[in-house]
Amino acid sequence: MDIARLYSGDDGQTHIEFMNLETHPELGTMQKAEGIQFRSAPPGNFIDWHPAPRRQFVITLSGQVEIGLGDGTVHRFGPGHVNLAEDLTGKGHTTRVIGDQPRITATIPLT
Repeated sequence: MDIARLYSGDDGQTHIEFMNLETHPELGTMQKAEGIQFRSAPPGNFIDWHPAPRRQFVITLSGQVEIGLGDGTVHRFGPGHVNLAEDLTGKGHTTRVIGDQPRITATIPLT
């Protein structure tokens, strides 16, 4: 399983790195978290350019999402996908719920 890490580059753009337990064993250690929040977004929901509000894991439980980056790439993720949002500065990224199902997520803010 890969975790997609979104992070802010020196160029002010959000970039993506794919991580797994083999290449980043620190992911297997206990992480300090603030809590958990469940959210639902309807099909077609679009959030324009935004950085992450804080370091957080966003786990897609159902539905599908497209994450757009400033370089023009679009990454599609579905159920079971884990995103580590660390792009706290700069232009950020876009999110769009695709398909005909709502996207249900579990958001876990990290401390």
